[in-house]
Amino acid sequence: MEGQLYKYTNVVKGFQYRWFMLDPQRGTLDYYMTEDNRKQQQKPRGSVHLTGAVVSPSDEDSQTFTVNAANGEVYRLRAQDARERQHWVSRLRAVVQRQGEVLSQGIPEPVTPTHGSTESLDLRTSVRRYSGLRHSPSNSLSVVTPQRQRSASAAASLTATQESLRNAKDVIAVADTQKRALVSDIEGLPQCGHPLNALDHDCLLLKATSQSAMDCLEQCLGMLQRQDNAQGHRSQPNVDLSQSMANITSANNHSDIASGQEVNGESSTSAASYLVPYINPADEVADTKQETDRDLGGVEEHKSVILHLLSQLKLGMDLTRVVLPTFILEKRSLLEMYADFMAHPDMFVRIAGLSTPDARMIAVVEYYLCSFHVGRKGSLAKKPFNPIIGETFHCSWDVPQPTKSTQEEVQTEVDKTETVGSTTDGNDRVTFTAEQVSHHPPVSAFYAECASKNICMNSWIWTKSKFLGMSVGVNMVGEGVISLLDHGEEYTATFPSAYGRSILTVPWMELGGRCNIQCPQSGYQAAITFHTKPFYGGKVHRVSAEVKNPSNAVICRISGEWNGTLEFSYSSGDKKVIDTTKLPSIPKKVRPISLQGTFESRRLWQHVTNSLKVGDINTATEHKRYLEERQRQEERQRKESSTSWETKLFQRKGEGWGYNRILQKPSS
Repeated sequence: MEGQLYKYTNVVKGFQYRWFMLDPQRGTLDYYMTEDNRKQQQKPRGSVHLTGAVVSPSDEDSQTFTVNAANGEVYRLRAQDARERQHWVSRLRAVVQRQGEVLSQGIPEPVTPTHGSTESLDLRTSVRRYSGLRHSPSNSLSVVTPQRQRSASAAASLTATQESLRNAKDVIAVADTQKRALVSDIEGLPQCGHPLNALDHDCLLLKATSQSAMDCLEQCLGMLQRQDNAQGHRSQPNVDLSQSMANITSANNHSDIASGQEVNGESSTSAASYLVPYINPADEVADTKQETDRDLGGVEEHKSVILHLLSQLKLGMDLTRVVLPTFILEKRSLLEMYADFMAHPDMFVRIAGLSTPDARMIAVVEYYLCSFHVGRKGSLAKKPFNPIIGETFHCSWDVPQPTKSTQEEVQTEVDKTETVGSTTDGNDRVTFTAEQVSHHPPVSAFYAECASKNICMNSWIWTKSKFLGMSVGVNMVGEGVISLLDHGEEYTATFPSAYGRSILTVPWMELGGRCNIQCPQSGYQAAITFHTKPFYGGKVHRVSAEVKNPSNAVICRISGEWNGTLEFSYSSGDKKVIDTTKLPSIPKKVRPISLQGTFESRRLWQHVTNSLKVGDINTATEHKRYLEERQRQEERQRKESSTSWETKLFQRKGEGWGYNRILQKPSS
């Protein structure tokens, strides 16, 4: 395959016309100044081998893409249009995949004659000879070395990380032996007078590259060993990891039975572990810890892992079934993150007390726009745990009774002189319940209510993740319905999409898309737009909205930043400014882990969370893998027995999900 592309040369010249040729046989991408240079069989101006390369479409426009070679070279290229870019990206990735398969299987590649006498010894010839050494009986990687002849008792005392490091050391030792044999074989060639001699440029390059590769591997192993030793006080080297994994289930079941909790009127047993335990409000305690995710090594440290992950992805690919590395995870489940929608429960409760439909609609919009900023607890974008099917999360808030000043329709903040959550006497209690109702597709349902104010919210979200090149997009399909029982109104809202940007540098998150809030009973509606940052200039996190009455007249315009300052301009000429960073936050109340059911979020993910807190990524990965594999195994068993999954708290309602015990207006 060959054709014209524009290559970024430098800041001054920018993109320049070049002629590119993709050679699937040799696994290389060559480029020439012009097409005539290629036809005249001139030497390429540049060439990059695609083994281990990463080909990534750019999200800055629909024509640009990059080729990140394993040796560190980066080609920034631009096609004529999006279709041509996709064609090049697909072909390049196909060659990269083939080169990876050849390398992993040790299959000799067919070699085509090269166009210059200086390339008399193609690199693939050396690879074939090296492959022969690899598969010789005396040098096989599967040979039992003295280092591998360890006793079972010694192996049992190792953690998974230490065992992996020892295995890596053994493999490097065998590879070093093979490297020495390769060098000796090259040095045994004639010094001169033969097309294939020991002083050939490619032979010397192969010797130097093999030595550098071994030095790099040994240095990396040393770094990993030092890191593991430094984390020794945080790990438990004398505990068998498989036994630790097994204890997740056995310990949970034991504590459930020992505590004597009743689950929906039945004694808790292993068969009832998926059921929801009785929740006593008196058991809940204020969740005062406000953790921010500290950097677990930075993206640069894990860049090779991210590049390998990106090499397996295609533009527009669904990420639902892709297992992401543990170091990018936030220390909580997605179900708990949805509770952040109620981080300002006072704004939610206040809606029910307003007397006019226009005031209630504007209050709904205020609550909606102020509910997104709390979910981001740091500047670095991280991903919460994917909930396990059947997982639940429960919490509540005590909302102080408003003072006279806070009863005004335009007032949104709770009086800062009040003591928030100090006592439940005279306060309005808001409860929150969430459940993962589906695994494929991943659907979460959550419900909140304040019974004393006759207001509730029923929501469900299907997260559809897609790979967009240098970013990840999450389309949140679903809706939230706020019901005001005293007014007979329902406000239906949709959700914006979320985007993780700059995933190879410093990841950050933004919202984008058009959303609507509608009340069919009153005829009021709101159109909200979350603006993504333009490529050149512009501000981030911008949002704009309009609220209209039944006559389609605008009664309020909103502009600003959803995680900063929002300005409300009313048709009367009045204005109001809300700084979301200064809004008082009421801490949620959660039961201790010891009182939670087996499948409640914090108890289910406690081992992963604790490992992430101390920076032990390896142990966190093992615990995460255990939970995910258990979910897959149970899914296979249900499929074999033709058994459908039964939800606990929510049930299907049309295309969405509804809470089983939704708040009802008391009969008069």
